[in-house]
Amino acid sequence: MHHKYSSDFLYQIVAIIVTKQEDLQLQYSTDLHGKVCLVTGASRGLGRALAMEFARQGASVVINSRSSSAVDLAATEHQLKVLGAQVLTVVADVANRADVERLVGEALACFGRVDVLVNNASALGPTPMPYLVDYPIEDFESVLQTNITGPFMLTRALVGQMLARGTGSIINVTSDAGVVGYPTWGAYGVSKAALDHLTRTWAAELEGTGVRINSVDPGDMDTAMKHASEPDGDASQWAKPDTLTPVFLYLASGESAAINGQRFSAQQFITE
Repeated sequence: MHHKYSSDFLYQIVAIIVTKQEDLQLQYSTDLHGKVCLVTGASRGLGRALAMEFARQGASVVINSRSSSAVDLAATEHQLKVLGAQVLTVVADVANRADVERLVGEALACFGRVDVLVNNASALGPTPMPYLVDYPIEDFESVLQTNITGPFMLTRALVGQMLARGTGSIINVTSDAGVVGYPTWGAYGVSKAALDHLTRTWAAELEGTGVRINSVDPGDMDTAMKHASEPDGDASQWAKPDTLTPVFLYLASGESAAINGQRFSAQQFITE
């Protein structure tokens, strides 16, 4: 018996098949099985959300925070182990050269390589946030050490083993405070402007090597740092960190292999 189907019905069937294929392709292309991802500042907020999402996608994860956040970092580790992830926890200060060397050494000793580095750890500076004329010099230097020298040291320490394999992804977490000169955002804004330019310079030097570096601006997030910077702000208008992971997953995966030196908005990415 032969059945006759209308052309509209057949077109609908084809559209469904194509959509399913695209969904499968997306799931495959963002799969992180076999990859090792190092996330700094992973004790809470965006860092924890990224570590969890990378683990859900099959990655082994190295998580890090300073000793002052060790309890929260342990909670992140517990949540990752509940997921069944392979996880290495390293308490270290990314502003400290010896700590950076130890963090990198332990990560490579444990997993043999790092495929994805997310420079997420960040320092806001003193609160209430002062004008530059009142900014303590020691605090200014400390913020820059964490927010710009730290990512430089970590990238420098890990890029060699990425170059040796001809592949790797580095993601720097930036801010619109690095683009707009907001009053009282002082050293933080200066450090993020520097981080954006550091990203561009690394990208130019890594062009054609298979190793890529990009930056992501998460926008306003409901995090402890955001509450500290804007204690009277409306948290209902701030994005939850776990909703902002798609662009990071894209940049960590092979899907972004040709993307280098770009600056992404996490909130705009999820609406496109």
